[in-house]
Amino acid sequence: MDSAPSYKGHRYPVEVISHCVWLYFRFPLSFREMEELMLQRGVIVSHETIRRWCLKFGQSYAGALRRRRARPGDKWHLDEVFLTINGERKYLWRAVDADGTVLDILVQSRRDKAAARRFFRRLLQTTRTVPRVVVTDKLRPYGAAHREVRPSVEHRCHKGLNNRAENSHQPTRQRERAMKGFRSVGGAQRFLAAFSGISPHFRPFRHLMTAAHYRAEMAVRFAIWDQITGAAGRPTTA
Repeated sequence: MDSAPSYKGHRYPVEVISHCVWLYFRFPLSFREMEELMLQRGVIVSHETIRRWCLKFGQSYAGALRRRRARPGDKWHLDEVFLTINGERKYLWRAVDADGTVLDILVQSRRDKAAARRFFRRLLQTTRTVPRVVVTDKLRPYGAAHREVRPSVEHRCHKGLNNRAENSHQPTRQRERAMKGFRSVGGAQRFLAAFSGISPHFRPFRHLMTAAHYRAEMAVRFAIWDQITGAAGRPTTA
């Protein structure tokens, strides 16, 4: 079991901190809107404090959730989508498995062979596994990077086969609009890395479940959240 992060030096209890981080990465809320929501609940905390909590604990929570996931499937879908950051075009590279689980993301300035190779190598290092099949669109750098990094893996190149990866961009696009864009490459990478780890945890395939099954599944997922944040079975930190 993952050990919970340290809250030493924080005067707010872990339940408040983890709740704010959950709100931010689960719903399209601004820090000021979250300050108002917490005030309605009788908790006086500034939006700047909430921002620091999300920066400090978001990556830690997301990493703990990823480590609890089952081994990724052997069929990976890779795709890239552009982001506009401070008026400049950047590219968000994303990999998902056949179940739609986000394996990794990387924000880069280009979408050439070097960028594809960098993402391939990072993906293999992050997942510590090798897929059976890699599916991409017809962007040529994918094929060149694949031949250099892992030529033994089957590579299927067809735009119609890659809907799984393209659909996974939708939550990011929704959040990007709510945030009115990202301000820096580093900020986009930090947010999206945490977002892709936390948000899907609370998004089961609800359309495939009965209401009772959905509520039971969410209860399990909230229990896991309490475990990895330290809110379960641990005295609060004043």
